[in-house]
Amino acid sequence: MKKKLLSLLLSVALLLSVLSVAACAAKSGAQTVRIAGLKGPTTMGLVNLLDMKEKGTASLNYDLQLYGAADEIVPKLIKGELDMAAIPANLAATFYQKTNGGIQVMAVNTLGVLYVVEKGDTVHSFADLKGRTILSTGKGTTPEYVLRYLLRKNGLDPDKDVKIEYYSEASEVTAQMAATKKDAIAVLPQPYVTAAQMKDSSLRVVLDLTQEWNKVCDTQLITGVTVVRTAYAEEHPEVVTAFLNDYKKSVDAANNDLDGTAALCEKVGVVAKAAIAKKALPKCNIVCRTGSEMQKDIAAYLQVLYDASPAAVGGKLPDSNFYWTKPTTGQQITRSVRNWFK
Repeated sequence: MKKKLLSLLLSVALLLSVLSVAACAAKSGAQTVRIAGLKGPTTMGLVNLLDMKEKGTASLNYDLQLYGAADEIVPKLIKGELDMAAIPANLAATFYQKTNGGIQVMAVNTLGVLYVVEKGDTVHSFADLKGRTILSTGKGTTPEYVLRYLLRKNGLDPDKDVKIEYYSEASEVTAQMAATKKDAIAVLPQPYVTAAQMKDSSLRVVLDLTQEWNKVCDTQLITGVTVVRTAYAEEHPEVVTAFLNDYKKSVDAANNDLDGTAALCEKVGVVAKAAIAKKALPKCNIVCRTGSEMQKDIAAYLQVLYDASPAAVGGKLPDSNFYWTKPTTGQQITRSVRNWFK
C-alpha cells in the first residue's frame, strides 16, 4: 500500500512538473527579454530576433539594447536591468568571478574577427611591428589580450617593443586612422575593417589575427559569448531554452540572408550602412555554439589567456557552473515541488 501511495505521489509530482513547464512555455511567448549587445560583430547575429518578433515567429519578445563599450553593459547586468548580453569572452569570465557566479555563458556567438590593418606598405609580419605604434580598441577585453599574446608568441615584448594606444570604441580607431596621413597601424574587428576600407582603398589588411592565432595555438579563438544572469536563468529556464532556439535561427539567417541581415544591422544601428554589413558578414565568423561544444571551446581558450595572464580571466579559471546547461527532468521536478510548497 505504501509503495503504491509513494508511486502515486511521484506520478502526481511529475505531472505537476510537466504542467508547470508547459504553462511556463506557453507564457514564454509574452516574456520580454532585455538583451544588450555591442555595436559590431557580436550583435550582428542577434538582429534577426527583431525581425522574427515583428513577423510573429519568435518565441519571446526581445528588447535589444546597443552599447558602445562592454563596461557600459556590466553594471546593468549587476543591477538586474538586463537579462542577457553579448560580451567579450574573457570579460564574461572576469564578471563571473567578481559576482560570485552572477552570470552564466549560454553560447559562443563570434569566433575570430580581428585584423591588423595599415595605411601604407611597411608591415608584412609581426616582426615589422617592432618600434611601431598600434592603435586598438578593447583594452581589458579580447583585442588587448589576443594582441599581447600574439606579440609575445612572435618574439616581441608588448610593453617594450611596441606602443599600444587604446580607444574606447572601434569607430574612434577608424577616425584616428583616417586622420593619419601615412604609416598608421591598427587592430580592428570586422565590420570596422570593411567600413574603413570602403572609405580608404589604400588601407591594407596585413595580418589576420585568427590565422596568426592558429599558427601558434591549437585552441579556438573566441571573440564573444552570450551570457545570462544566473538568477534569471534559474527562475526562467524555459525562457533561456526558447531564446537559444530563436538565437540559432537568427544566426542562421545572419549567415544565409545577407541582404536581410545587412538591412537590419543598419536599421538597428549595429553597423552604419547596410552595404558595409553585407560585405563584412561573411568575414565575421558568427556562430551559435552551445552545450558541450561551447564549454570545450571556451575552457580551452580561457586556459590560454590564463596561462599568459591570470588577470585576463579574473584571476582564476571559472568552474563548471560558468556554463549554462538545460535543467534535467529531475531538476525541474525538484524546482516545481519547491515552488509548490512556497
